Amino acid sequence: MGMDMDTDRVELSYRPTRADILTGVLARERLRRLHLVRWAFTALFGAGALLSLASRRPSAVSFVLAVFCAVLIWAMPRLQAHHALRTISWQGEYRATVSGTGISVDTAHVSLLQRWSVFRGHRETRDHLVLFSRDPNILLVEVLPLRGLSSPEEAERLRALVGRQLPRV
Repeated sequence: MGMDMDTDRVELSYRPTRADILTGVLARERLRRLHLVRWAFTALFGAGALLSLASRRPSAVSFVLAVFCAVLIWAMPRLQAHHALRTISWQGEYRATVSGTGISVDTAHVSLLQRWSVFRGHRETRDHLVLFSRDPNILLVEVLPLRGLSSPEEAERLRALVGRQLPRV
């Protein structure tokens, strides 16, 4: 006996946090393998800072500039998460409904329906389900925080529902 796609639904209620957004940014970065580039540049500038200290005539400006660049590159996902949170936090509580149709999200100011065809796949972290858009640069990332569910049993229903619609990537 199959389930009717419209009656099988899971509801979440949550306020987005910086950790939610950071999870999405880092998952997207790993999927696109950009974390390797970020860490390579962080290491490159870190090595530059050490080399500037080890030179015969160390330059404080070179050292500070190299450390600043290394820290800035390392912190880029956190800065993105901070900016995104500032952009959406004023909308308050999010109420998301995941169903056979897709994901609908409502706030006091916005209603959005994203059909499953928008997404290419999903990835699960310890506390979130992260869905990635189909576009080549994965510009859209939907983060579903499991803390927004009404009970722990709902997490299994959510995983099953998303798993039926999208492959794990």
